[in-house]
Amino acid sequence: MVYLVNSVLLIVHEIDSAYWREWELFHLPGGLDFFLLLHVPLVSLILYGLLEITTHSRLGKLLYFVVNFGGFFAFFIHSYFLRKGDERFTSTVSRILLYSMLFVSLVQLYIGVSQDF
Repeated sequence: MVYLVNSVLLIVHEIDSAYWREWELFHLPGGLDFFLLLHVPLVSLILYGLLEITTHSRLGKLLYFVVNFGGFFAFFIHSYFLRKGDERFTSTVSRILLYSMLFVSLVQLYIGVSQDF
């Protein structure tokens, strides 16, 4: 269940990222078109992880921790840019998403390390 929650938070954050033009923050070429196309395999992989987790496969466990890392990464990289004065991801909802991903990622890590999920 925690994988699902973190996946939803990450996907909604990526929708928010399109609003904030995240490709400019990371200096990605191709603008919005490339940014959207980049998310097709990423979101597919996240959703496929739901299937693999239910079968307790090795790939499922790997994807569990990849999504877990994604939540931590999103929080810490955007915190870094905010501290440097970047004005993206400053809306209340953007910040709630980031802090929610941090909290859920901590819970997910604890479950993933301490239990057989």
